[in-house]
Amino acid sequence: MGRDNLPHEQLLRDGYNPCALKLLKDTVQTRLLTASALFVALVSPISAFACATCGCSLSSDAATGYTSSAGWQVSLQYDYLNQNQLRSGTRGISSSRVAAINDAGGAQEVENNTTNRYTTLSVSYAPSADWNVRVLLPYIDRSHTTYGQSGNPLTADTLSGAKVSGLGDTKVIASYQGILPTLNFGLQLGVKLPTGNYGGPNVTGTGIVGRKPVAFNSGPNSLNGSPGNLLDTSLQAGTGTTDIIVGAYYYQPISQDFDAFINGQFQSAVKKELNQPGADYRPGNLTTVSFGLRYEANPDFVPQIQVNMTHKNRDQGALADTLDSAGSVAYLSPGATVSVAKATQLYGFVQLPVRSNLEGYQLFPHWTATLGMNHAF
Repeated sequence: MGRDNLPHEQLLRDGYNPCALKLLKDTVQTRLLTASALFVALVSPISAFACATCGCSLSSDAATGYTSSAGWQVSLQYDYLNQNQLRSGTRGISSSRVAAINDAGGAQEVENNTTNRYTTLSVSYAPSADWNVRVLLPYIDRSHTTYGQSGNPLTADTLSGAKVSGLGDTKVIASYQGILPTLNFGLQLGVKLPTGNYGGPNVTGTGIVGRKPVAFNSGPNSLNGSPGNLLDTSLQAGTGTTDIIVGAYYYQPISQDFDAFINGQFQSAVKKELNQPGADYRPGNLTTVSFGLRYEANPDFVPQIQVNMTHKNRDQGALADTLDSAGSVAYLSPGATVSVAKATQLYGFVQLPVRSNLEGYQLFPHWTATLGMNHAF
């Protein structure tokens, strides 16, 4: 939150005098309790994260600081996630245990690596201090390798690879923060659209459903006839679903130099394009909650610490990997925001996982990184 948008200054601009601030503060605190209860009710029903569909959970809104200023903002964000460790439950799987997964004759897929690079363009417009509408356009660059269900030993000869690149699913999110006079509590409502390519095999296994799904381009899986050569539906650039997004956020100075924030979002698919019996797919519900502190003694250099927690339910449908697509993750995310011009900010963060509880066998990153730029005009 920039110092030119402190609630006290906003109140003075709106005609409040200092003598009335104490009474107003008491009123705000009462309303805040009600708003906080609403927030808890919004995010508490879901408490977990599937790394087959792993995404960045960093709060970029908090990274640059919430604002009540009207006008346009444009941001560009790059996220890097190298999922190179296989985990199950709360523990990592050692190389010897990975090699022994199917020793008893099982058919568990043994994935090797998924490297994700997301570049997201965000354009937002605030017609007033109360309202904001944001459009997020992600570009997906993903490489994936897996040993499949080929059994043991796991060697380079049994490794298959695929590469995904293209537009992902677009999000449009509207925010309203006119609930409190201080404009530091907001509600969000949005939609995710199926703009990214998606799909998988049809119910008979003789054709493809969806829109231009990517196939393996190396290894044994690439030698299968279509559609048996297709990459998993959950790893395509899009999900083929229209999702509803609801959220809330709150931020507040807690001392002269520190601002605190908390936010949460819940996302659920309400319409699926892959809807044929035996060839259907629906991603699991996703909930993310973040909170943290910003140190604003120097407005041109703002260190920050975030805690990001994510929960994802199991994917559903015949094309879903239902056993390996749910779990919970918590990250500790240190970073900083730097003002390079009056209306331009750069930010960078590293996410360090501090807790994970994953169903089945899932690939997971040791760390993730985010770089971004935001410009207001």
